[in-house]
Amino acid sequence: MDKLAIVVPCYNEEEVLKIASKALRDVLNDLIGKGKIASDSFILFVNDGSKDRTWELIEEEHRENPIQVCGVKLAGNVGHQFALTAGLITAKDMSDVTISIDADLQDDVSVIEEMIDKFHEGKDIVYGVRKERKTDTFFKRVTAQGFYRVMEMMGVKTVYNHADFRLMSQRAVEQFSKYQETNLYLRGMMPLIGYETDSVYYDRKERVAGESKYPLKKMLALAFNGISSFSVKPISMVLGLGFAIVILSVLAAVYALISYFTGHVEPGWTSLILSIWFLGGLQLLAIGLVGQYIGKIYIEVKHRPRYNIEKVLSSEK
Repeated sequence: MDKLAIVVPCYNEEEVLKIASKALRDVLNDLIGKGKIASDSFILFVNDGSKDRTWELIEEEHRENPIQVCGVKLAGNVGHQFALTAGLITAKDMSDVTISIDADLQDDVSVIEEMIDKFHEGKDIVYGVRKERKTDTFFKRVTAQGFYRVMEMMGVKTVYNHADFRLMSQRAVEQFSKYQETNLYLRGMMPLIGYETDSVYYDRKERVAGESKYPLKKMLALAFNGISSFSVKPISMVLGLGFAIVILSVLAAVYALISYFTGHVEPGWTSLILSIWFLGGLQLLAIGLVGQYIGKIYIEVKHRPRYNIEKVLSSEK
């Protein structure tokens, strides 16, 4: 019987942790009762440097349910993608299959059984995909759809409307652990693994308690990180734009010379100022974009640890 680990990254989730623990334990018990997973399957909460009582609650849940509730305490806040990575790699040697899900329970836990069924059919990765985005605001829906289109244009493989709710077999996590980059974008990395995949579809729910830990600023940072970590097309686009402006500049020079020799020279202060501002802004944009890529290289070559695990609560000795 396959042993399941449900990996749950947590940052300041004291309001929802008890609710999430109960809901996920109910899922485990149901699957164990149906003979689909091993009786020692468990939940692995990963505390991402929370400033509230999240870790104390994880310890309390572990004392009350030492087999089904385990925990990983990171030494500091490293961000959702790193916390999830820490949980997956920690669970790799303790389980046969992992499922990652956020603590807010917006992802539908009822489809976990369908994920397990597809795993038993031989799928190594099963993506949880939203059916629609009716619960999102107009702004979030439009920006999310635009983001997926941009990622596709940039040549980045992603699963439309999929976040980080997914099942991974042990060998899939083992393969994922070989990707050592610091600039993580898990949604783009999973399709690179190459094993057989499938999807389950669900309706996303409202957050059961607390506030979202992914405001607009973090969402934009994640989107840019996803594009810049998997594609150099933005630099190619700037290069192409530079060539286009050079050609336009040559045409403008020809026009200026013709105007000069034919005596039709007129004051061009406005066009001159606009050109200076446009070209200056374009240069700053290009330098900034290249600087972002160089900064990523700088961070990667340091080979610093992506996270530091301070403590692990496990049923295993």
